[in-house]
Amino acid sequence: MKINIVLVEPEIPQNTGNIARTCAATGAVLHLVGPLGFSMEDRYLKRAGLDYWKLVNVIYYDNLEHFFAKHPGAIFRYSSTKAQKAYHEVDYPENCFILFGKETKGLPEPLLQEHYEDCIRIPMLDAIRSLNLSNSVAIVLYEALRQHGFQGMQWQGHLHDIS
Repeated sequence: MKINIVLVEPEIPQNTGNIARTCAATGAVLHLVGPLGFSMEDRYLKRAGLDYWKLVNVIYYDNLEHFFAKHPGAIFRYSSTKAQKAYHEVDYPENCFILFGKETKGLPEPLLQEHYEDCIRIPMLDAIRSLNLSNSVAIVLYEALRQHGFQGMQWQGHLHDIS
């Protein structure tokens, strides 16, 4: 099962590091669309991703045009607080791409307008503008994985001997 997480112009290195760790834990591919608001050598980025970076497939793009040119005909979901559909009301086919915008502005408005039927949102109280980006990615990614029965993922844990 392959799901693609796309961060468009992420600004906060700790969020991207946390998302990279989530991608490592789930086998999702991480696509980073520039310009990035930080260096990939940022210590906060590296710390948030811990030693999981070697387990993440990260693909870089100069901009959205470059990204879309590399994936013609793909299925996309666009995460936005402006969407009508909730994230759990849509299907996430294998190999689909789930796009998330920058922390301060989200995805570009023209992109959302052009693909409004494929936009999704996470329900929240009216007084809240948005959730943290890494939390949003985790919520939506795990819904996509749930729809496919968490293929290839470990289901059972065990307690360590505490005696």
